[in-house]
Amino acid sequence: MSSELTKRIYTSIILLIILFILNFSNLFLIGLFFVCGWICLEFSGIFEKIFKKKRYYWFFQFLSLFYIFLIFGPIATQLHGRIEFGASGGSVFFLYILSICFFTDIGGYVVGNIFKGRKLTKISPNKTISGAIGSFIFSAFPLVIFSQIDIELYSLNYKNLIFCLLVSLVSQVGDLFVSFLKRKAKIKDTGKIVYGHGGILDRMDGIIFAVPFVGIYLNGFEHINLLIIFFK
Repeated sequence: MSSELTKRIYTSIILLIILFILNFSNLFLIGLFFVCGWICLEFSGIFEKIFKKKRYYWFFQFLSLFYIFLIFGPIATQLHGRIEFGASGGSVFFLYILSICFFTDIGGYVVGNIFKGRKLTKISPNKTISGAIGSFIFSAFPLVIFSQIDIELYSLNYKNLIFCLLVSLVSQVGDLFVSFLKRKAKIKDTGKIVYGHGGILDRMDGIIFAVPFVGIYLNGFEHINLLIIFFK
């Protein structure tokens, strides 16, 4: 096992433990606020390197703040507090969404490194077609796991499988988008806060796009009252 993969595994375990504690405690909103703030700082660093605080810098700075604090944050809060799922809703469902994103990332890394093969895109040279396929396959693992918790909500049917694949797709697109920005900024990682992983944005790039997608997928645009949800 390579040292890089070992670091990623150990760090992922620690992050999952922290996430599990925050997700099922009253500290969720505090943790979410910290994550949102740190992601915006890392976006700021990327845009500063791309635009040198000149043309378009402040526009993209504002855009990232708006997206993270008024779209991602509120929808994450909404999904975490959903009550219509009963005993298995809310925090469990939110963990399910995050798990799909985590397994998408793991599948891409593991399968891509094992089979390698043709590159997926020039945006991120490390991404391969085999890795993308691995991401889709691994994204279904949380469905199998969570079906043991609530067989009705997480039943092994084609609708839930399609949901996993769609979340995985959006997560991969989010990953590629941030990779594109990093390529423009000529940096490898968005930060150094997470050992073996880089910055928080490096680990959350797919999640910050997948979570809003799930909110829209479940509720539609008209049911997402962003400001009220976040600040109530």
